[in-house]
Amino acid sequence: MHYIAITGGVISGLGKGTITSSLGYLLKSQGLRVTSIKIDPYLNYDAGTMNPYQHGEVFVLDDGSEVDLDLGNYERFIDVRLTKDNNITTGKVYKEVIEKERRGEYLGSTVQIIPHVTNEIKRRIRLVASSGDYDVILIEIGGTVGDIESMPFLEAVRELGREEGPGNFIFAHVTLVPEVGPMGEQKTKPTQHSVKALREIGIQPDMLFCRSKNPLTIESKNRISLFTDVPLGGIISVIDVKNVYLLPESIKKEGVVDFILKKFSLHGNEVVDEWKTFKENIKNPKESVTIALVGKYTELHDAYISHKEAFTHVTGNTGIDVNIKWIESLDLEKSLDPLKDVDGILIAPGFGQRGIEGKILSAKYARENNIPLAGVCLGFQVIVIEYARNVLGLKDANSTEFVPDTKNPVIDILPEQKGVTDKGGTMRLGSQKVLIRDNTLAKTLYGKSETYERHRHRYEVNPDYIERLEQSGLIFSGVDSEGRRMEIAELKGETSLFAVQFHSEFLSRPTNPSKLHLHLVKEALKHKDHLLQTEVTN
Repeated sequence: MHYIAITGGVISGLGKGTITSSLGYLLKSQGLRVTSIKIDPYLNYDAGTMNPYQHGEVFVLDDGSEVDLDLGNYERFIDVRLTKDNNITTGKVYKEVIEKERRGEYLGSTVQIIPHVTNEIKRRIRLVASSGDYDVILIEIGGTVGDIESMPFLEAVRELGREEGPGNFIFAHVTLVPEVGPMGEQKTKPTQHSVKALREIGIQPDMLFCRSKNPLTIESKNRISLFTDVPLGGIISVIDVKNVYLLPESIKKEGVVDFILKKFSLHGNEVVDEWKTFKENIKNPKESVTIALVGKYTELHDAYISHKEAFTHVTGNTGIDVNIKWIESLDLEKSLDPLKDVDGILIAPGFGQRGIEGKILSAKYARENNIPLAGVCLGFQVIVIEYARNVLGLKDANSTEFVPDTKNPVIDILPEQKGVTDKGGTMRLGSQKVLIRDNTLAKTLYGKSETYERHRHRYEVNPDYIERLEQSGLIFSGVDSEGRRMEIAELKGETSLFAVQFHSEFLSRPTNPSKLHLHLVKEALKHKDHLLQTEVTN
């Protein structure tokens, strides 16, 4: 087994996750079997209870685990299905250590950070390594060197590197090389100091991924190599790219693949670049549309990163560039003007009452103006509420999440959720079977009678209203395996609306984009072309 541990220095937000994902893609392109682990040093057991403004999107895996958004990047780049074991947190580690102590498994020892906590971290890493026939395990450690909460994890990978041997372990460190002054001089001191801090805890990096505005000059590389003892071949210049999916080819030109293969004494067998057409379409799109993403956390785009990536996947497969117009749903309660120049609308997931009426107004605006509309999870529920209010005439229709005593609870809590008080890991989560009805838009899009999709919700369409909704034209073309829960909604005989209770964005991949996002973009382009033709005719 070969391991690459990726740490960060200087500041957070340098793109460790994207760099880790890019390495995974490049190594897989050499015919190697790769998987990734994300270590999050927070005390939360998982990401499920975190506010999106603090930590970005909560990504959901097949097994129902609520994890860090970086695991979404790993899945998209490497095209793998990860599990809860691929996300290690301080909460998980300490919970296990304390439970072992309570069971007496430490045989009366004084339980300490070293060796008990570090051994548990190493056990979890090796558990992933032994779970499949892998050649390389990528380990991304969250935070930056020097963070108190990261110290046990850094010590654990230091020990792991010593135990596995230098020919099987690479320490890679991500740093910043700022450019200052009128001449844009590249300053290497931050990188030097970051490596110094890493060395103080016993880790000598083998590779440096240096973020900078422009490619590192040979002078900068020589200086970094001199003061860090990292060979020139291991100093990789990481510059900003137009799109994250262009990063692998950028760092490959820096010789990163050859360096890693040589370090591990591995022989690569480069396969056909399955992203070739995908990348060309991203670089040179032929068409463009503007899609309004109506959400509650739009100030932080990472809160909807899987939607953003799904639209990129659509661009890569169709050549249709997607300009996302980020719209805070609360603002739509004051004015719908932000929607007047868009070609399509996506009502995004979320929780809580804030901004709900704005989402409902956006669904009404789309329906009344024949603007292509898509909804995901809460967006699906919002579309049902709007239809019940303005087509069925149930003016007080609502969800019991927002108005518990509403007279027309068209959206109600799942039966198994009643009485649940714990918030973490208690929703309807993970991969669930969806049955697709014949002679529907859903059947046309999916091309099959069933699919497995990832879920994260507590509320559902109230069965008491389904017959009335369908009689009025809102068809539920997808249901769960028992036929009780509504999973997909569309308008009878139309293609302008498509909504899903599940999170189609979580399974979107560069070569296989989300069906919902792909359909919305195609419909948006048709809508845009129709308006242009109407203007020309007039």
